[in-house]
Amino acid sequence: MSWLDGGDAEDDPYEHLEQAAQRGRPNPRGSRPRTKTRPEHADAVRGHVVAVDRGRYSVVLAEGGEQEREVIASRASELRGDAIVTGDRVRVVGDTSGEPGSLARIVGIEPRATLLRRSADDTDRVERVIVANAQQLLIVVAAADPEPRVGFVDRCLVAAYDAGIAPLLYVTKTDLADPAEFLSAFAGLELPVVRSHRGSPPLEELHALLGGRETALIGHSGVGKSTLVNALVPGAERATGSVNAVTGRGRHTSSSSVCLRLPAGAGGGWVVDTPGVRSFGLGHVDPGNILGAFADLDAVAQDCPRGCTHRWDAPDCALDDALQEGRLGEQGALRLASFRRLLDSLAG
Repeated sequence: MSWLDGGDAEDDPYEHLEQAAQRGRPNPRGSRPRTKTRPEHADAVRGHVVAVDRGRYSVVLAEGGEQEREVIASRASELRGDAIVTGDRVRVVGDTSGEPGSLARIVGIEPRATLLRRSADDTDRVERVIVANAQQLLIVVAAADPEPRVGFVDRCLVAAYDAGIAPLLYVTKTDLADPAEFLSAFAGLELPVVRSHRGSPPLEELHALLGGRETALIGHSGVGKSTLVNALVPGAERATGSVNAVTGRGRHTSSSSVCLRLPAGAGGGWVVDTPGVRSFGLGHVDPGNILGAFADLDAVAQDCPRGCTHRWDAPDCALDDALQEGRLGEQGALRLASFRRLLDSLAG
């Protein structure tokens, strides 16, 4: 008779497990209780993540010094739930020699100064981090082939303002079409604009804007972003592609973000080449951050009623009063129109 059928307890095949537990021995599976206390890693060195590839991170250590080197690192188990992205400043332990075949370990992420994000669409609250710690966002569009889209630039501006990043606009292929009408949509914004012909980026002008800073590049596929990167960073060898004659869209030539160093003669700094995007959702953005990017309008909006949306149809909006009374001036009126168009983009 088995113990299941009411036999003697000594026939119980699990009795020895209970006895082991009573004697304080480890449980049969040998697992240890988890702790939320993370090790301090006082010997960790600081680094700069310049590329991410399938769970491996390229990290530059001793940046700018004689001992500068690039190591390959994995993520420590205690960071399993934390995103590590291009541009992050991190703490690294383990084999930090950078020798072929060596592997270091990232054990900490430094606080981020900025975080450029997007969502899949305007209803999606899940954020896709593009790059961390960028100071500038260079929005790349083509004057033609493919046609430039005001709405896309507006969305990039919203993301930049939300992140506290300074936006710049770079227009390629101006030998194919005059971008004046397109650029008129942004006349009210303090938005630096650089123009270029095919195959001849104005490097001196670009170096003045990008040198010594960390700048993320973003744009639709086929607008010439990778061509620009190859001109800015000799030897980068970023793949370039053409535009489909039927769809008017370019094929994706960059599959992941990578941080590339600008030459010392260009003032140093970094450019982050991001994958070409076809949508730029803003579901994660706080509308209040957009108004904060327009200091002159923000000051006027302090007189708005509580809960004012500041959009075209907002009742009793102080911005409308200032516009009608001429207090904004011509430039302010253009900025108000641009600001409200950005709110429209944010609202989908």
